[in-house]
Amino acid sequence: MKNEQIVLAKRPEGLPGDDVFRFEDTEVAQPSDGEALIKPLYISVDPYMRGRMSDAKSYVAPYELDKPLQGHIVGEVMESKDDALKEGDHVVGVLPWQRYITVTTDRVSKIQNTDVPLHLYLSTLGMTGQTAYHGLLKIGQPKEGETVVVSAASGAVGSVVGQIAKIKGARVVGIAGGDEKVRYLTETLGFDAGVDYKADDFEEAFEAAVPDGVDVYFENVGGEVSDVVFKHLNKFARVPVCGTISSYNNTEADIGPRIQGVLVKTQALMQGFIVGNYSDDFETAGKELAEWVQNDRIHTEVSIEEGFENVPKAFINLFEGKNFGKQVVKI
Repeated sequence: MKNEQIVLAKRPEGLPGDDVFRFEDTEVAQPSDGEALIKPLYISVDPYMRGRMSDAKSYVAPYELDKPLQGHIVGEVMESKDDALKEGDHVVGVLPWQRYITVTTDRVSKIQNTDVPLHLYLSTLGMTGQTAYHGLLKIGQPKEGETVVVSAASGAVGSVVGQIAKIKGARVVGIAGGDEKVRYLTETLGFDAGVDYKADDFEEAFEAAVPDGVDVYFENVGGEVSDVVFKHLNKFARVPVCGTISSYNNTEADIGPRIQGVLVKTQALMQGFIVGNYSDDFETAGKELAEWVQNDRIHTEVSIEEGFENVPKAFINLFEGKNFGKQVVKI
């Protein structure tokens, strides 16, 4: 069997182009004892991967040049040399971008419930859902009647954050780009209000959407969007910082208004987090997320690109605003 992989050909400057990715033919490694051969069914692409393409110091090691990129993958076991897995089992794990992957079985987790679409294990029932759950509930701690604002609200994490906040009784305002995405927030996800950050009157529209100020701001974007939100933080507001996608492709330092004065004046808490910090609670959170999904309390929108050859294209979609909800590639 022939194999194919996608390696990091060069470190990007600005938005990654096609020349950052290189497809290479390779062999399929036959599994040894304790290993399994896995065929990917769905590959996740996520904004944090842009940071790993750089060699700047971060919370996770950068991707190596001329080595396969990797991320969360749902796959099917083709062959196993470990009793823990058998042919036909479905698994999820952080794995290299290849058509066939041979790994030790401790690098993947068996999917127990296959009655739901498997790609959900890359979104609401995977790290995306865990990120939304823990960032909002452990740091944001929304209370009934409070106002929760979510940036990148139609995206994979933001859409789940807003729906959990509604479950907890909060008033939810989502920020997204374009009329279609704003309608999706209110008409499909049940947000109380949506604001288009691309509109000329964004600042005025946002102020009108938060007449009682902002108690929780789930930060996914940074940049000018957040500069506007910070003006409306209430006393003792909480700001979980999940990401700053607006600056990921900047070639120069991102400079804007300083936040320290706002934090002192409002006595707000602003805390960055990594979802892995909460791994001890993944099982409990996963059960609750699954219950909400099965009871139709959380809706998940997934943008599915078809074909292994389109993995780079799907990744670039994230930064061009072309995806709705979670972006995955069906192999």
